[in-house]
Amino acid sequence: MPEEDKECAAECLPAEKETMVQRGNSRMLKTVSLVTLTAQNAILSLSMRHARTRAPKEELFLSSTAVVMSEFVKLIIALYLVFQEEGSNIKRYKDSLHNTIVKQPIDTLKVGVPSLLYILQNNLLYLSASNLDAATYQVTYQLKILTTAVFAVIILRRKLIVTQWLALVFLIAGVVTVQLSDAEEKQVKVAQNRLLGICAALAACVLSGFAGIYFEKILKGSDISVWMRNVQLSFLSIPIGLGTVLIKDFSAVTQNGFFWGYDWYVVYIVVLQASGGLLVALVVKYADNILKGFATSLAIIFSCILSIILFDFTVTFLFILGAALVICSIFLYGYQPSAKPKALPLAQKL
Repeated sequence: MPEEDKECAAECLPAEKETMVQRGNSRMLKTVSLVTLTAQNAILSLSMRHARTRAPKEELFLSSTAVVMSEFVKLIIALYLVFQEEGSNIKRYKDSLHNTIVKQPIDTLKVGVPSLLYILQNNLLYLSASNLDAATYQVTYQLKILTTAVFAVIILRRKLIVTQWLALVFLIAGVVTVQLSDAEEKQVKVAQNRLLGICAALAACVLSGFAGIYFEKILKGSDISVWMRNVQLSFLSIPIGLGTVLIKDFSAVTQNGFFWGYDWYVVYIVVLQASGGLLVALVVKYADNILKGFATSLAIIFSCILSIILFDFTVTFLFILGAALVICSIFLYGYQPSAKPKALPLAQKL
């Protein structure tokens, strides 16, 4: 074997081995992030439901304070991830935060729009969870796919293929079917307003769609990492959330305290909700839309099954049909037909 070939083989083998290791790590991260997101979606829906219906209203924790604490936990996690990105070097870490947040105030303020919307969205989700059964809440909230698609077309000028628009039709039909179903739940400790719960979920869907697309536009328009953007989001979301507490629950906070009704279960809810946004970022980075659809669909199924066990939820045929349509729409929306190979010119065939 010539010397040049030997040198090439010696260099190529380690490089190929390193590539295989990277692919293996990527697959592992993809699997772990998808499984974790599936569990997080299903567990959060049921946990929020139980947290808001396990005691009389006057004994419940304030949802507005829980949203603020979720953002605080998310900030700590995001700061740690940025620290890891900078190689655990304190000087580089401080410089990165200073250069991104302090020296670029206009860029940081741009993130204030989704920060405000996410705070409002999370408060609406608490309101929805307090007035809907877990399964209906989970399925209705899937309308965020429709609002995200609409804003993607309007803001990002993104084109959707026929199967994706068909999936949106299936989605609307599924959610409407669920609302028309006779699904009932045994009496709980807190009075519920089904219409209010549905309206809150729909409003959260609109905010989720716009905030997500706006944040995507900001993220793709610069080389700032996802974790640093999450730091910016939380830095701005916390004061906005505190303002929401003052406006919405000032008298309750002054009378009972900021952490009224908190226990270890509420702390668990706060941490679980904080992990949600970071998990989505991981799935987007290491997986794709089809696999994310699997995760979301499985979360709906698990929520329905667990609702039967935990909340004595009675599922009717219409509810099953509506849930099936929603799940099918998620798969169909993520489906990308493979491009047909172009036919070779006759001269090339010959």
